[in-house]
Amino acid sequence: MAKEAYRKINKSRAIRRLVIWYKRNTAVTSIVDSAANSAATASNVAENVVSSAGSVVSTASNVAGNVVSSAGSLAKNTLQPLVFDPFKRLQTSENSNDRGNGVTTKRVWIAVDGMGGDHAPGPILEGCLDAIQRFPINIKFVGQIEKINEVSKKIGLYELMEKEIQNNRFELVASGSPIGMNEEATAVRKKKEASINVAMNLVKSNEAKAVYSAGNSGALMASAIFRIGRLKGIDRPAIGALFPTRDQSRPVLVLDVGANTDCKPNYLRQFALLGNIYAKDVLQIERPKIGLLNIGEEDCKGNELSLQTYKLLSEEKELNFLGNCEGRDVLSGEFDVVVCDGFTGNVLLKFLESVGGVLLDILKSELPRGRRGKVGSAFLKSNLMRIKKRLDHAEHGGALLLGVNGICVIGHGSSKSLSVVSALRLAHSAVNHDVMEHLIQLQKLPVLNS
Repeated sequence: MAKEAYRKINKSRAIRRLVIWYKRNTAVTSIVDSAANSAATASNVAENVVSSAGSVVSTASNVAGNVVSSAGSLAKNTLQPLVFDPFKRLQTSENSNDRGNGVTTKRVWIAVDGMGGDHAPGPILEGCLDAIQRFPINIKFVGQIEKINEVSKKIGLYELMEKEIQNNRFELVASGSPIGMNEEATAVRKKKEASINVAMNLVKSNEAKAVYSAGNSGALMASAIFRIGRLKGIDRPAIGALFPTRDQSRPVLVLDVGANTDCKPNYLRQFALLGNIYAKDVLQIERPKIGLLNIGEEDCKGNELSLQTYKLLSEEKELNFLGNCEGRDVLSGEFDVVVCDGFTGNVLLKFLESVGGVLLDILKSELPRGRRGKVGSAFLKSNLMRIKKRLDHAEHGGALLLGVNGICVIGHGSSKSLSVVSALRLAHSAVNHDVMEHLIQLQKLPVLNS
């Protein structure tokens, strides 16, 4: 009995030493403040596991091994990143509306460019079949049917696809060869039967309420303009992308992020009006806070484009314009919509895409070497991956092309199945919250008819 108590004391001391070392490692814990709680919980789990298994840990090395194992298991089960983190608040409000306000849950048809993307059609097909199970949507999957059937058999989705076809929730629509990622946007005029054109025609004929493509974004924009046209009063459509902020449930919409590299002040005013509608309908923000990306907060700062745009936005009664937004404030959560020209926005987008990976590499290099470093890495792995995913724009699924006469979602070229699911979730939300209805109402503003 005394021997058993002695072993338990040794085990407790070893765990305490490990936790004390971990807390002292301020270089890591100051960056990821939840790691200490994870370590304490993991230690308790380790103790229970060891006790139930009837094994006795007599050295700090064995204790560390059990703690690492339990921490990895705990992180995997409870800290798994959510693919819809940027839309967490939207999901809650939408579910609430469905129950209390009678928002329709009728399944809507979405056209998908099945041949667009670096890895198409496999991951695109997988994401579509998954999304059908999650949301009240049906899919018109556009592509080369022979290739789709071949790939679906190869990845084991053929039977599920056939089942959804029989359930009238999935439909294959034949198309010609796709627009390549390295082709010019004008190729949409030459390849009239390309998958993106066929998918856009489905929206034009009202056979689908929205279109999604992870292919050539320039081709999608050109196809949208040629096939369904721009909204009246909108000179240039803009691509609106969601960026993460300090508040995980409150992303910021940045537009334009690449559709228009050279802009006029009036273009940016139109972007602000489009973003305002998006934030109200899709992000469910009652009075979105609008900012103009600039090099300083003062209204006298910036180039000629910024100065003239500031004046226009200040005079726009439809907007809650808070003034200039410096680069450091984009991710602060102080703004709901940030407006800029497409050149600046695309640079900002590409920079953000690299931040997650760089931050992860820096944190890894700061961890101690040897056994202590491995133990610390085990505690922090899931947390670091969550940080990386929150900063990775590809994880947000897609961006809306605003200003055209239909709902178009542009996916990341390297989109995998989970990104496709998230993008289709965004498309459904835009349809379900009547984004197009409100954008059409926007056309009646005097400023868009002058």
